[in-house]
Amino acid sequence: MVRSVDSTNEALPNPATPLGRAGLAALLERPSAAMIALDFDGTLAPIVADPERARAHPGAVPALAALAPKVAGVAVITGRPAEVAVRYGGFSGVPGLEHLVVLGHYGAERWDAVTDAVTAPPAHPGVAAVRAELPTLLDGTNAWVEEKGGRAVAVHTRRADDPQAAFEALREPLADLATRHGLIVEPGRLVLELRPPGMDKGVALTDHARDIGAESVLYAGDDLGDLPAYAAIDKLRSDGTPGLLVCSGSDEVTELRERADVVVDGPAGVVRLLAELAARIG
Repeated sequence: MVRSVDSTNEALPNPATPLGRAGLAALLERPSAAMIALDFDGTLAPIVADPERARAHPGAVPALAALAPKVAGVAVITGRPAEVAVRYGGFSGVPGLEHLVVLGHYGAERWDAVTDAVTAPPAHPGVAAVRAELPTLLDGTNAWVEEKGGRAVAVHTRRADDPQAAFEALREPLADLATRHGLIVEPGRLVLELRPPGMDKGVALTDHARDIGAESVLYAGDDLGDLPAYAAIDKLRSDGTPGLLVCSGSDEVTELRERADVVVDGPAGVVRLLAELAARIG
């Protein structure tokens, strides 16, 4: 059984697995070689009905700013455009976050705090083609489309009369649409995202850990799109790099909870964990 952080006690959790305990121990023993990687929505920011109103938990930036100078690197890995995550997170120009990296669109985009600039490859032509067909496909469903900077589109069902039924009804037609235009569908918490293949949070995490020479890695996420990052941590651990899997717990997705070493109480719990790590490292 995965142990959770007690919301009334900010002491560090005792991970439920030997691999998790080894990951936490490695992070605390040599923080200067540790990488902290985090999802954004549902992990640093509470899930809200309108994604455009999502903002980082008020304690997220102070906790990250306290922790970041003490570790090898902090990366936010998100399906959002990098610029949007930076803006909604309030990450730009914050003392202590000078070397924060935001890997947007599952790693296809990169924002560096040191330059305050985003780098990215050209957009996939299939995204524009899918966008043009979605209004007809979604007519009468009460689902709505979130634009993701021309690099992906997300179909949300949270506002439908029966959000879960609408989600299930749209899975197959959206998968067919994506396949016709060379895209894939990434399911999430009452959202189906159509995006180009070849990049996911696991690839982004592994590449960044290698780039900074991380000797231990913590990853925190909340949704199905975080499973590739969990798999990447499993692979790193099998190759000898300690890792810690943290789940920002919710009732909508249970698979991460079942695989995590530690479960915390949503973004507020993630913030408490980050703040306690910063305090413990000293």
